Amino acid sequence: MKETSDQSQPAGPDAVSFAPRNSIEQVEEQAELAPKFDADGLITCVTTDADSGEVLMLGYMNKEALEKTIVTGEAYYWSRSRQVLWHKGATSGLVQRVVEMRIDDDQDAVWLRVKVAGSGASCHVGYLSCFYRQVPLGAGRVNGEALVFVEQHKTFDPADVYGDAPNPTKL
Repeated sequence: MKETSDQSQPAGPDAVSFAPRNSIEQVEEQAELAPKFDADGLITCVTTDADSGEVLMLGYMNKEALEKTIVTGEAYYWSRSRQVLWHKGATSGLVQRVVEMRIDDDQDAVWLRVKVAGSGASCHVGYLSCFYRQVPLGAGRVNGEALVFVEQHKTFDPADVYGDAPNPTKL
């Protein structure tokens, strides 16, 4: 499903409206929310833990996901692999409650600071963060290792949480 950057006004009491992008000054210096969605109708979203500041995940939002996140205060994303709107934690119980949402200078990226329900994990693999491996650089590369695990233990067992649900990772 391809989303567009339609700037029409949504209806309803909890409606969120996005301003049309009229000028650089308006986008960068004024208090109007005028997000810039890419050609696929998506905006990048970096999500961090509200307490530790650790990066939990990088995801994407379409217009509906951004609106629902603003209205509900819980994180919604667009799953590029499954092509569906995704309420983070709806299956796992690891709901991300948004403490703060920011948008960058040219309004083409979102940053969420969240508190995660349950174990606090955000990664479907079972780790706290989706960024559980480090890529060694320069002299830090030992024995040709490509990746080093920085989280030594999973926070939860994905089989217990997701059962036989299909893995969202696509090859």
